[in-house]
Amino acid sequence: MGSRSRGGSGSGLLIPFLLLSLHCSPVLVSAAGSGEPYVGVTIGTAVTNLLSPSDLADFLRAQHITRVRLYDADPRLLSALASSGARAIVGVPNDELLALGSSPATATAWVARRVLPFAGVNSSTPNVISAIAVGDEVPTALPSALPVLLPAIRSLAAALAAANLSSIPVSTPLPFSVVLDPFPPSQAFFNQSLAKSFIAPLLGHLANTSAPLMLNLYPYYSLMQSGGVIPLDNALFRPLPPSQEMVDPNTLLHYTNVFDAMLDAVRVAVRNLNVTAGGGVPILVTETGWPSYGDRRAEPYATRDNADAYNSNLIKHVLEDKPGTPMAPGAAAQSSAYIYELFNEDLRPGPVSEANWGLFYGNGTPVYLLHVSGAGGFLGNDTTDRSFCVAADDADEKAVQAAMDWACGPGRADCTAIQPGQGCYLPNDVRSHASYAFDAYYQSQGRAAGSCYFQGAGMVTTTDPSECPCPLIHFHSPCSTLNSLAFRSSPSVMIELL
Repeated sequence: MGSRSRGGSGSGLLIPFLLLSLHCSPVLVSAAGSGEPYVGVTIGTAVTNLLSPSDLADFLRAQHITRVRLYDADPRLLSALASSGARAIVGVPNDELLALGSSPATATAWVARRVLPFAGVNSSTPNVISAIAVGDEVPTALPSALPVLLPAIRSLAAALAAANLSSIPVSTPLPFSVVLDPFPPSQAFFNQSLAKSFIAPLLGHLANTSAPLMLNLYPYYSLMQSGGVIPLDNALFRPLPPSQEMVDPNTLLHYTNVFDAMLDAVRVAVRNLNVTAGGGVPILVTETGWPSYGDRRAEPYATRDNADAYNSNLIKHVLEDKPGTPMAPGAAAQSSAYIYELFNEDLRPGPVSEANWGLFYGNGTPVYLLHVSGAGGFLGNDTTDRSFCVAADDADEKAVQAAMDWACGPGRADCTAIQPGQGCYLPNDVRSHASYAFDAYYQSQGRAAGSCYFQGAGMVTTTDPSECPCPLIHFHSPCSTLNSLAFRSSPSVMIELL
C-alpha cells in the first residue's frame, strides 16, 4: 500500500450541514459502477507469523471471501488464490512507479511476469486478477512520484491491451484529501494544484478505458477531524431522527451517513472537471474501515463496538440496502467497497490504531464478530450464535482484574466455579479466572453487542471454550494457540464476502 498513510483521508474545512427536516429533489449523475455491488477485504502483510500463501488461501475459502485487494502482485499468493476462488486487485508499490512510468518496455515486462500467468488468458491459467492499482495515495504518500504516475498507468493499460487483456482495468487509489470543501457535498472541488495537471487527465484516461476512480475513503477520519460537527451515529450508518439528518443547503438532499456524503462530494468534484468521455467514471472504494483499538485519549472512537457497527452497517448498506447515494440513487449506482483490513497488522508503526484495523488477529481469531446476518446472505453460518468472551491478550492485567471484579460483583455473573476448591479454580491466575467471569457475564446478557467490552479488557472468540480444559480459553493457554486450521475445521463462519 505504499506508505498506507490514512491520516490524510479527511480533508478541507468541515462546514456544518444544515440540520433541517425537508423534502428534497434528487440530483442525478452518472452511475457509480456496473454489475452487482460487492464487499471485499484488503490484505496487508505487516503481520507477525503471517499465514503462508496456501494457508491464507484456505482461510479465505473457509470464510467465503471472494474479493481481496493486495498491495503488490506476489506470484506465490496469486497462485494460492487461484484455488480459493477469490479475485484480487493487485498493486504496484509506490517504489516501482519510476521504472514503470519511465519505460513502456518495463511495463510490458511487468504485465508478462505478474499478470499473464493469473489472468485466464487460456484454459490452463486461472482468472484471478480483477484490476490493477498503480501506487497508493501517491499525491500525499509520495508526491515526488506524481509526474510518472499517469505514464505508468497508461503504459500498463497499453501492455494489457496488447495482451488482449483490456478487460482488466488500471487505476490508482487516491486519498480522499484530494477533495477540498467536501461538506456539504455540493460545494466540493479537487485540490487546484492537482486538478488540471493530474486529476483531469487521469479521469479522462479512466473514462476512455472504462476504469474506476479508486478512492480510499474513511468516515472515521472525517469524524476525528470534524471537531464535534459530525455525529458519531452519522459516521457509523446509524439512523438519526429526520430533524438531525445532515442536509446539503444547496441541494436540500438529506444525508443519513458520512460515507454517502463523501461519495457525493467526489461526484461533484468530478462533475466540476467536465469529464464526460466514455459515459462517466465509476467509483470504487478501495479502502474503508474503522479501527477497533487506539490511544484512549487521542483516539476515543477507536473501539471494537464502533468498528463492529461501522463494518457491519457498511456491509448491509452495500449488499442489502443498495441505495446508491442521494445524488445517485438506486442499486446501479451503489459503489463496491473493500474493508481495510483482513488482519491486524501488528508490525505497523505509528499511532496505536495503525495496528488495529483488522477483522482478525494474525492467528485467525476474530477481533470482533460482524453483525450482518441476513445482509445479502453474508453469514453462511451465523457465528453470533457461537461466540464466547475471554480476556484480551493485549489488556493490562490490572484492567483485567478490575473488569473481573465488576463482572463477579455489580455485573452479577455466576463466578462460583472459580472460587477456591471449585472446579475451575485452577489454574489460579487472573486471566484464566477473568475469561471465565467475562464469558459468564457475556452469556448471561444474551451475547449482546458491547457485553464483552469490559473497557477493552475482553474480546469475542468463536472457539468454543468447552473444547479446552476448565477454565475457559484464554490466549496464554496451550489450547488457545489458534492457527488457520481452527477456522478451516470450524463449522461456523464469521463472514461471507460476495
